[in-house]
Amino acid sequence: MKILYVEDNEDNIYMLERRLKRAGFEVVIARDGAEGVAMARTEQPALILMDMGLPVLHGTEATRQIKAAPETKHIPVIALTANAMTSDLEMAMAAGCDDYDTKPVELPRLLAKMQALAPRPTASLPD
Repeated sequence: MKILYVEDNEDNIYMLERRLKRAGFEVVIARDGAEGVAMARTEQPALILMDMGLPVLHGTEATRQIKAAPETKHIPVIALTANAMTSDLEMAMAAGCDDYDTKPVELPRLLAKMQALAPRPTASLPD
C-alpha cells in the first residue's frame, strides 16, 4: 500500500519513513503542503499522513484542497501533529482529515488507524 507522508521535519521523516517501510508500506514524501497536494494528485496514494505545521501551505489548507478535488477527495487523511489540544483535533477534522494522531508517533496506534481507513480491495465476481 502506497502512503504519502507530508512532513517538513527531516528527523520525523527519517524515523517514520523507515518504520513504515519495514512494516511493508511504499512511502512517498512531500516536504510542504503545496507539494503534498500536488503529489496526492500524481501519486494517488492509498492514504495520506499529513503534518499540520507545514511551510508553504499549512496542513489544514492542504487537506482542504485534497478533499475538494474530485481526483483526491476519496483518499483518507490522518493528521499528525505535536499539538494535542482539543482545538487542534477539531481544526484538523474540520479541514477534512479522517483521523488524527499525535507526535511522537506510537507506531502500533498509528498502524491501527491506518488499517481502519485503508481502502478495502474489491472482490472480483466469478465469471
